[in-house]
Amino acid sequence: MTISIDDFAERFSDEPGYLDFARQAPIGQAAATEQLALVELLSRGRFGSLDVLDTQDLRVREAVSALTDFAADHIAFQPNTSSGLMHTMFGLTGTVLLSPAEFPSLTVAAVRSGEALHALQTQWLEVDGPVTPGVVKEQLTSDVTAVAVSLVDFRTGYLVDLEGIRQVIGERLLIVDAIQGFGAVDAPYGLADVVVSGGQKWTRAGWGTGFLALSDRAIERLTPVWSGFNATTAEGMPLDEVPPPAAGVRAYSVSNPDPIAQGRFAAALEEIAEVGVPAIYDRIIDATGRIIDLADEFGIPVVSSRNLNERAGIVVVEPVPEHMTVLAASLHNHGVTATRRDATVRFAAHVSTTEETFEMLRASFLGFASAITV
Repeated sequence: MTISIDDFAERFSDEPGYLDFARQAPIGQAAATEQLALVELLSRGRFGSLDVLDTQDLRVREAVSALTDFAADHIAFQPNTSSGLMHTMFGLTGTVLLSPAEFPSLTVAAVRSGEALHALQTQWLEVDGPVTPGVVKEQLTSDVTAVAVSLVDFRTGYLVDLEGIRQVIGERLLIVDAIQGFGAVDAPYGLADVVVSGGQKWTRAGWGTGFLALSDRAIERLTPVWSGFNATTAEGMPLDEVPPPAAGVRAYSVSNPDPIAQGRFAAALEEIAEVGVPAIYDRIIDATGRIIDLADEFGIPVVSSRNLNERAGIVVVEPVPEHMTVLAASLHNHGVTATRRDATVRFAAHVSTTEETFEMLRASFLGFASAITV
């Protein structure tokens, strides 16, 4: 069964004016309904009913598999992106090449691993702009064993060229923090060795959801440093002994996952698979184009990429410094939700972004332009 993009958009009920999906997204009806149904089961504890909770782990891994090129047995549920990146960086040896401007989930995990285990070195990319294949190629050294990138840069909205980076790094591990694109961008995830994401942004599944996907090469090269009692070679719970970690991605778990969060995430992903990520991407790109047009209309500088191949759901504007307070106030007064960071404002639209939202944004830009010309 498939659904149209219009039907999919109608399954969300976010308030007009919400343009902050890159920070967190209001969850959809599928995720909310699934949560309520599973909570109802748990609240009653009727004989045999709780067995449904035990099926959520396979369900969510299959749902992630359908949106990536990773098999379900190469995917482990995670409570968030940061946990998956910690598993990755603490399991890595050698040298990882990454930009210091990446979201701190990446940079902190790499540094903490090196400080604690002294098995991983961090080589910082010298970059003044996006992380491109050319930039990576110029700074690769023989010591580098892995390259870590964000699928979409959280500051600029830049969509990384995974194919180009894979070509220049060869057999080194490619680690991708996908949270700013997963569910919104039809990316070639199969080119990566590690893909990590959470579900509170573009998949609209809420907090406490995420995954870690590993290639065969990553499974071979990573060590499961954080590996809990539920992730061993034992049949069932290990008692009176401490067996070694399980083989494969199953080892990258600390404790039993939250099955209600798994069900919520699975329901959201299954709905995305029904409509198709390409259709979602097209609708989001159309929305970001309209935001760019509105910024241009009122002379607000757009500093994120205008190139369709380099953007996903994020548009970033940067007014002159003395006008930032005025812009922020106008957005607030017109009920527009966005992220202000330093000298920029980041807007992020989704399929449920309505005409009323665009009118509210236009009114806020008009109010801003009127205020600075008085």
